[in-house]
Amino acid sequence: MSEQSYTHKPVLLEECIQALAIRPEGIYLDGTLGRAGHSREIARRLTSGRLICVDRDRAALDAAEERLAPWRDKVTLVHSNFGELDAILDGLGLDGVDGMLFDLGVSSPQLDDPSRGFSYMADAPLDMRMDKTDTLTARTVVNEWPQEELRRILWQYGEERYAPAIAGAIVRARDKGGIETTLQLVEVIRSAMPASALREKQHPAKRSFQAIRIAVNDELSSVDKMVRAAVPRLKTGGRLAVISFHSLEDRIVKNALAEFAKGCTCPPDFPVCVCGKKPQIKLINRKPIVSGAAELEENPRARSAKLRVAEKL
Repeated sequence: MSEQSYTHKPVLLEECIQALAIRPEGIYLDGTLGRAGHSREIARRLTSGRLICVDRDRAALDAAEERLAPWRDKVTLVHSNFGELDAILDGLGLDGVDGMLFDLGVSSPQLDDPSRGFSYMADAPLDMRMDKTDTLTARTVVNEWPQEELRRILWQYGEERYAPAIAGAIVRARDKGGIETTLQLVEVIRSAMPASALREKQHPAKRSFQAIRIAVNDELSSVDKMVRAAVPRLKTGGRLAVISFHSLEDRIVKNALAEFAKGCTCPPDFPVCVCGKKPQIKLINRKPIVSGAAELEENPRARSAKLRVAEKL
């Protein structure tokens, strides 16, 4: 892919770069490499510094060889899940880094490649794995998980109000011979929803597909593990920047950062502090940073993006 044809613009790019306050000699980690849009901007600001790029999708790492070619001597590519942050840094012999960025959105190439099974718009085998070496697929979730567990994930991860009806319809359909493809699943979801819901602007399967994707990739527990590992591994003055795209992830990030930013946890009626707990970070922005009008016009996907930034004390 030539420089000219490389037009993908990552979400909240300027805001992320500003948030990281990049030092040319610093060590940085992009925990969600994706199309390398954020990584390119970090790498081009480094002189003697180093950038560690992590992705659980081997295809993203392969594509990065070309996209990051001009700065390849400063870049280390790692195939892993950002939830394994401690193991990643230990493996590289690094105690701490100067900044970390995590963009929790599903990368567009995954959504755009119909064969990966993420899309409810194209027919494909039910897969949805971000890392193709993982064993759990959407097919297993849809065809083997108990009805109550399906209802729970649709409700909890998809915030799908018709979760009980959809879970019931999935179980009835699979009892008749299994659900193998994305469009088969879309039809089952449609069949369980009232006519009024089918007339809504949003695709009727959107929330259910999100829920199943989150379950397949264990996304929420990875986010929680990542934030709890990231803060202790930041050097003093180092910045952590996290972009989330839905309320479940944002709540996990917000709550974990609030915990690290809080000092003493003694009951209010204690005359003196006995816990000795000190804040580990300060929150750079109380409210999340969101996209401006210009970015929203250019990239509608940025509408739900929220950026939270913290600095290590």
